[in-house]
Amino acid sequence: MTGTLFSFGHGYTARALSRRLALKGWRIVGTTRDAAEKDAIRAAGAEPLVWPGEAPDLDGVTHLLISTAPTAKGDPVLAALRDEIAARAGQFDWVGYLSTTAVYGDHKGGWVDETTPATPTAERGRWRLQAEQDWAAIPGLPLHIFRLAGIYGPGRGPFSKLKKGGLRRIIKPGQVFSRIHVEDIALAGAIAARKNKGGVYNLCDDEPAPAPDVVEYAANLMGVDVPPLQDFETMKMSPMARSFYGECKRCSNKKLLKLLGGKMRYPTYREAFSSMWEKGNWRG
Repeated sequence: MTGTLFSFGHGYTARALSRRLALKGWRIVGTTRDAAEKDAIRAAGAEPLVWPGEAPDLDGVTHLLISTAPTAKGDPVLAALRDEIAARAGQFDWVGYLSTTAVYGDHKGGWVDETTPATPTAERGRWRLQAEQDWAAIPGLPLHIFRLAGIYGPGRGPFSKLKKGGLRRIIKPGQVFSRIHVEDIALAGAIAARKNKGGVYNLCDDEPAPAPDVVEYAANLMGVDVPPLQDFETMKMSPMARSFYGECKRCSNKKLLKLLGGKMRYPTYREAFSSMWEKGNWRG
């Protein structure tokens, strides 16, 4: 099947999805706040729209994708278009909302899945959970919530910083992070959109891992010196960077694997980094 996807906040992740759907004959419209991004959106197979600014036309739209970041005031798409979207709820075959695994909060390294109660501790997690709930409150909306782990891929990874010698290897005992390659997000989104799948899904790979291990693997691939370990407790970090270390959990992808037919393209950072380095697409 094909359709018309309207993507609010057509950034890094949404563009990966649009490239995949465009190859299947979909029409995609993607919004940006910056008119300078129009060419990049076109290159990803979508029609650009500067929003806020130009008025979104939802006539004929079968699928919605929302990746705009919420604020303390809520989700910006709902703030502007809630009544129209609610009135059109029966028009849409699928509505995808890109959220974050930060909604789970801190579990001291324990495993979380989609049945785990959301108890966010960080501000960004609280805002995302509220946005999830606000979208879910619209009657009749075929909503699919993706809770994304740390996103990486071409142009987003440790390689460039290692090249410049500016990457730190931070050690905090017991700390792990879940991650996912952008192409696995795009694959999951494309399958869900085509099959009109709904519900809540964690999007993460098979192996939550300590950040120092990930940096070391990338450095060894490149043949550069592995940055020395630095202690989290004594390091100077921005409040935002430090907040990421305030939560520790292992995110399960068992439900995602069922959606993907049992296998991810990049089940861990090792396969992903090796492919990115060999193909030379780590720069973007």
